[in-house]
Amino acid sequence: MSNKPPPPRPAPRLYLATPVVDDPAALVAELPGLIASADVAAVLLRLKETDQRSMISRVKALAPPVQKAGAALLVDGHPEIVARGGADGAHLTGVAALEEAAPSLKPDRIAGVGGLATRHDSMSAGEMGADYVLFGEPDAKGQRPSAQAIAERLDWWAELFEPPCVGFATTLDEAYDFAASGADFVLVGDFIWADPRGPKAALIEVDAAIKKAHATAPASQNPASQEHG
Repeated sequence: MSNKPPPPRPAPRLYLATPVVDDPAALVAELPGLIASADVAAVLLRLKETDQRSMISRVKALAPPVQKAGAALLVDGHPEIVARGGADGAHLTGVAALEEAAPSLKPDRIAGVGGLATRHDSMSAGEMGADYVLFGEPDAKGQRPSAQAIAERLDWWAELFEPPCVGFATTLDEAYDFAASGADFVLVGDFIWADPRGPKAALIEVDAAIKKAHATAPASQNPASQEHG
């Protein structure tokens, strides 16, 4: 039995980053419909920096509608408010932040990590028990690697490591490429909210693109595709 091929990788799912949230009312109304319209696994809540109490109340407003719609709510940074706000986890930037926050988040909550400049950082994050690693997000100066470099990093990770990898896509084409490269999740944000057709149309389109990319990926990443030629 040991020579069976590995099971095919499941199709990638969406990870939707919110705009920076000050007043959550509009998102409370809009997010359930967005999550229902596409295969959204999780929502990354980007909070406007303010006092802790206000930030906790924003998490408390958004966690129930997101969770009832079937997605996890992760807070961007601020691991100390995750439990108090009822969120499912935190997204952390850099290995040091993960190391510091992991004891308070694990095992009950998700600890994802980005800001991984090197392969060594990525492997360290995996060894520390990160629930996913994110590649391709802009740094503090707004710089990010080329789409090709991000795709190569995703491909490397997907081939060798168990924890899921997430590709940060800023366009529909990037979302397709990252899914084809083996991303388990594709993080989308600003370009979805800025779409003139509205975020729902954009989200449905990107969901279809990542599923198509997965279906046509080479057999090495998706053994099931061999059967379909």
